[in-house]
Amino acid sequence: MSWQGFKKSMNRAGTTLLQKTGQIERTVDQDFATEEAKYKVFEKECGILQKDGKAYLDSMRAMSSAQLHLAETIDTFYGASDKASDSAMAAHAYRRSVEELDAGIGRELDAPYRTTILDPLGKMNLYFPTINEHISKRNKKLLDFDAARSKHRKLAEKPGEDATKLPKAQQELDEAKEVFDLLNDQLVREIPILLEQRVPYFDPSFEAMIRMQCKFAEEGYEKLSGVQRYFEDSVRDDYAAGQLDAQVEGVLQEMRELSIYGTT
Repeated sequence: MSWQGFKKSMNRAGTTLLQKTGQIERTVDQDFATEEAKYKVFEKECGILQKDGKAYLDSMRAMSSAQLHLAETIDTFYGASDKASDSAMAAHAYRRSVEELDAGIGRELDAPYRTTILDPLGKMNLYFPTINEHISKRNKKLLDFDAARSKHRKLAEKPGEDATKLPKAQQELDEAKEVFDLLNDQLVREIPILLEQRVPYFDPSFEAMIRMQCKFAEEGYEKLSGVQRYFEDSVRDDYAAGQLDAQVEGVLQEMRELSIYGTT
């Protein structure tokens, strides 16, 4: 930081302190305050959307990977018993279906999801540092304006012997006001435009996300439905009637009756 920049920082810090103690009047632009509050909410929401959007894709990958490992284990488990049994063939068909679904995650979900959802979110979030920099600059120029106005008021109320001080203070006040008004008006005018564009900007991403989820769910249902042909038709009826729980409990009871079950 240059010496001039350091002096400005110190002067602004002093102005802030005097404003807190009520010795210098603080300018409040209600229009800007309203738009800034809306902008901060939007900035926070976009950050959360980006974080949650990435977490969703990571979760889909993790779910697909876990499902693949589970299918491999089930296939090995049933294949070790009797590879020609209906259960072994169903386990193998399940594994093939899950492998195809896992491959589809990378081909049909991963890349399109990044392109249509994560990338637009990332691009939007890249704008915020620049906007925040403009807001910070606006706030600094506001401190300069308040300090110049306070200085001018004191000289106007108690003119000194040097007659050149008041005109000079007036010039500094006019210059400070001009710079502040330029930055403030720009933000008050353009922040609402940014906020108005948020829905049209994210609409395509939202639609793409719904379409991808539907397609993934439909493909999952289609592929896994094929595994059902290895089960008897009565299995689905038993499941709907709550009979499968009773069958499982019956098997567990038979296991409890084994002599090794009671070994300690």
